[in-house]
Amino acid sequence: MAKHIKIKKPKLPRMPRIPKIKSAHKMLKNDVPGTLTYTGSKEQKHVSVELIEYTQQDYTIEQGNDVSIAFDKHKPGEISWININGLAHTDQIEKLGQHYDLHPLILEDIVDTNQRPKIDEYPNYLFVVFKMLYFDEDGAFMNEHISLVLGENYLITFQEADGDVFDSLRMRIANAKGRVRNAGADYLMFAIMDAVVDHYFTLIETMSDRIETLEDVLFSNQAEQDITQDIQDLKREVLRLRKAVFPFREVVNRLEKIDSTLIDERTVTYIRDLYDHVVQVSDSIDIYREMTWGLMDMYMTTISNRMNEVMKVLTIISSIFIPLTFMAGIYGMNFEYIPELNWHYGYFYLWGLMFIIFFLLLYYFKRKKWL
Repeated sequence: MAKHIKIKKPKLPRMPRIPKIKSAHKMLKNDVPGTLTYTGSKEQKHVSVELIEYTQQDYTIEQGNDVSIAFDKHKPGEISWININGLAHTDQIEKLGQHYDLHPLILEDIVDTNQRPKIDEYPNYLFVVFKMLYFDEDGAFMNEHISLVLGENYLITFQEADGDVFDSLRMRIANAKGRVRNAGADYLMFAIMDAVVDHYFTLIETMSDRIETLEDVLFSNQAEQDITQDIQDLKREVLRLRKAVFPFREVVNRLEKIDSTLIDERTVTYIRDLYDHVVQVSDSIDIYREMTWGLMDMYMTTISNRMNEVMKVLTIISSIFIPLTFMAGIYGMNFEYIPELNWHYGYFYLWGLMFIIFFLLLYYFKRKKWL
């Protein structure tokens, strides 16, 4: 005899929600083009500046709260990585821009967190914007605006606040692992973008697990009413990931084909591999987008099937009791001359006939596989 096994309801892995993007201040104020207005929400007390300088043999790191520590310290053959955390301090951004002769529109895009990922080419440097998506140590989802300025033997990165995905890259530079210490600033730019794409894969894996769990819940007919909210949250998360990844694919594609003396031919090979990874991420997002869209249809189908099962049971019960009710109604009429009323065993005959009709109908429904 088969035992009834109770299926334990799978626990849905929660994917932290992506915060809504606030409207850009410059749109509300109608600022003059080139005006520095920070449009994000990540405020920190002081700007944080990290200066990493290295060659094949040497490595130094310096930190401070003023961008002036990055001025006039470049040595011949030395690569400088200047990392700025704190876009809300626009005076420091403007000060750094004046020293490196950055265009005012670039400075505006650096502090505008609503800027779409893009790449701009200037005579002496390249400017790249993209989004860094990752989970922090507490499991919270982080969506951060990243800007890069690639120059001759230097790379400047701008972040909204402290915390990023570049710790492993810093360790590789400090310990002289890999080829980053043997290459130029263009390879450093590639390594930073590659670290961002690697964390895109982490988000994709989390999304895949969540979709599979939701499908298991739906197929096991254990879906609850609040699962619709989970599906809607997942749909919004997929769209926001897509909004960050798809423009970044165009950026990497253009970076691969760009004709600039700042990018070495050997680095182009790595950028081409990076483009393949971004395409893989974007293709996965498209697949999961279609799967997420189908989850709601699957949920509605499950609800409809469940309702059909309920209606089938109710219909069968009604079909069984209709003839019984008919017989009870006939002998419940207040006519004096009903022949069967005078039978000695008429009551038991009626009950027997009712049971016979009941079991015949059950047999008929079983044979038709309606039960």
